[in-house]
Amino acid sequence: MNEEQFRTKYKKAVDTMTTNEAMKKRMENRLQELQQGQERKHPRKTVYIAASIVLAAGIGVTASSFWKQGSAPTSPGTEVAKVTPNTPAASSPDSVVIPKLELPDKSSGVKTSMVPLVVYQGNIYTQAATRIDAADATALRGDKLGRTTGGIDELSGNDKYTELASNIGETDIYAVKGYDSSFRIMSYTEIDGQVYAELFEHTNGITVSSGADLLGKLHLEGRIASAEWESFESWNNGLKQYAPLANDESLAGFLAALQDAKPLAADPLIDQGIYDDENRKIIYLKLEDHTRVELTLFGQGLVRYGNDPVFFEVESGAFQALWKSMNL
Repeated sequence: MNEEQFRTKYKKAVDTMTTNEAMKKRMENRLQELQQGQERKHPRKTVYIAASIVLAAGIGVTASSFWKQGSAPTSPGTEVAKVTPNTPAASSPDSVVIPKLELPDKSSGVKTSMVPLVVYQGNIYTQAATRIDAADATALRGDKLGRTTGGIDELSGNDKYTELASNIGETDIYAVKGYDSSFRIMSYTEIDGQVYAELFEHTNGITVSSGADLLGKLHLEGRIASAEWESFESWNNGLKQYAPLANDESLAGFLAALQDAKPLAADPLIDQGIYDDENRKIIYLKLEDHTRVELTLFGQGLVRYGNDPVFFEVESGAFQALWKSMNL
């Protein structure tokens, strides 16, 4: 898509959404930055994606939403979505509880850095670490679940968390074929024949006792169509130097071991400086349904999916067999 086509679709998308003027202004400012040739780059030794325009259903672009990851420090005067005191009870000492999300109290005057999100059946679904190309989204579209409103922004209180409220504007929400809608849903719209789709996942307010409780919901085993991997240096510098990853017994054994992997709370590991260590590799798994799952592997034998506050410790033999197979 050239710049003029992007501008046209951007204007159409913004004209069709219902949102506040501040959000529109932020989108316009960010568009100007992109047109001036500014490129996003991963900061070294952090897992942080700066504010960026993200293609999403209903508006073509979403604005201003920060995705504060892993080791990224919170900027002064900002705060990420916090958790409710009503957290699920851990089923065992080895479990990790991921509390439910909520926005900070707007009366505090603290500006909230938000991720793209949708409220469905009383739960918050956030932008997934699994991607789907627009060309493949239609085949995955299940039953229509409703249509979002655009009532949530950085200053919203919990009273705005009504059914199908969102910060992505107005768009249709669908179930995703092959996945439980209690875990994954999809925003989907068409503008002038162009499809815009984004996956959202409910991964908060749950107790994780093994990899199966979270990673099992991705349905990876026996469904890999192709795989690639990327070195930390390439990823960190935005080089996109992907290498093929053999879909062999090493990968199959690793995926099987993920089901039994031990969960570890993210915060202590981050505080100990896990993201200061560049001994990382990223794997990209394209499934038979054309979804693309990204997993980050740490040399210590740990795996993390997206920004969920949990790492998974994989059985050493299975982890090392895959790790050693990834050599440039």
